[in-house]
Amino acid sequence: MSSFEKIINWLPALLNATGTTLILTITSVVCALIISIFLALGKISKRRIIKWPSTAYVFFFRGTPLLMQLFFIYYTLPQIFPAMNISSKFLAAFIAFSLNVAAYLAEIIRAAIQSIDKGQMEAARSLGLSYGQAMRLVIIPQAYRRMIPPICNEFIMVLKDTSLVSIIALTDLTFQTKMIASNKASALVYIPAMAIYLCLTAVFTIVFDRLEKKLSVYESNE
Repeated sequence: MSSFEKIINWLPALLNATGTTLILTITSVVCALIISIFLALGKISKRRIIKWPSTAYVFFFRGTPLLMQLFFIYYTLPQIFPAMNISSKFLAAFIAFSLNVAAYLAEIIRAAIQSIDKGQMEAARSLGLSYGQAMRLVIIPQAYRRMIPPICNEFIMVLKDTSLVSIIALTDLTFQTKMIASNKASALVYIPAMAIYLCLTAVFTIVFDRLEKKLSVYESNE
């Protein structure tokens, strides 16, 4: 069997595992985005009881490796608290990625919000809006366009970082590639695997670039 035929035969298994990679990336980023909004607002809050826990969360998850966090959630946590044993490898990976990515997205959102001129908040408050209303109706609608490019970049990083879950034997694209390479005693499988990663990255990069250009047009027209 030729090398090309071998690669063709491996593609179904690789593409099936790619689905796991995509689902993990999308779901964890969406969950992280929800968490990060509260973290970002907590970090800029003037109340210490809210600000300090938010700051500590971001510091911890940005200051420790994602791989260690994955190990902790899947291996260590059940030893400390047996009731928190996570049998699902996908769920463990989802939790680890969501918590980790939330810390990075929180900093992106915080920076975008604080980049808006303070006069906007003062003007909104002078019109009788509460702090929450001013953030929701005035500040965040202006800030979200500045968040999009770095959030999109973070998505691409997460897509590639999902390869780490192969360490806990979750059948993602990387783990499936390693299994084929081991079972078939052939390193050729890394060629289509890298091509799939490259295609995914290229597709999402194109989509995000178009989104960024569209938002920049709207901003320039205002």
